[in-house]
Amino acid sequence: MKLIKLSAIGSTNAYLKELCQQEKQQSYTVVQTHEQSQGRGQLGTTWVSDKGKNLTFSVLVNFLKFEVGDQFFISMAVSLAIQKVLNAYVDNDIRVKWPNDILADGQKIAGILIENNLSGGHLSRVVIGIGLNVNQESFPNEIPNATSLKLLTNKSFELETVLDEIITSIEYYMAIVLHGGFDFLTKLYYGKLFRFGECTCFTDASGLSFSGKIIGVTHAGMLRVEVGDKKTREFNLKEIKFSSF
Repeated sequence: MKLIKLSAIGSTNAYLKELCQQEKQQSYTVVQTHEQSQGRGQLGTTWVSDKGKNLTFSVLVNFLKFEVGDQFFISMAVSLAIQKVLNAYVDNDIRVKWPNDILADGQKIAGILIENNLSGGHLSRVVIGIGLNVNQESFPNEIPNATSLKLLTNKSFELETVLDEIITSIEYYMAIVLHGGFDFLTKLYYGKLFRFGECTCFTDASGLSFSGKIIGVTHAGMLRVEVGDKKTREFNLKEIKFSSF
């Protein structure tokens, strides 16, 4: 791991992508900052974090030739990597909420933003942005459903130690991806997927509410939901959301 530590930056993902444009960077180059003013989540949401309390970082993974259609296995690997590390610290129920949130007892503790770079129709590299609530003890009113390792355990954690463990865990699960262990990874992922196999209320892009059962995720990351009469529909991130989140 090559670690670049910054006191403050707009976005670790943007900084790392710019480094890659300037010259080739080795896999598992990590950019970490104590303060991120333009941290982003899915669909342009903002990641809010108290200065120096949490982990905000980005990780680079290079590929020789990775099929674009299999890209969600990368997300699976990263989600499982974070889940494994968190479960070593807490006894709480750690779940992966599709597509890229990590929940502890139903409260958000981490978020992931993966940005791809294509070359010749294949993925050549990904920049994985991760925000993990570690030592923060209070959150803004507009983020009512958040928690942290400190809130869950009443203990403080060394950020560098947690970071090292997450990177090691990502390397482990990414090795499974690179060796084509997709079925094995999928089985692990479904075992940790929030509300998998349960009747759940959703809202579609038009605001219509409906109930269905999550039965899987496609290789490209579409959520597969079984609705009435055993029909299966597939949704991307912009087309569906959990009604209670």
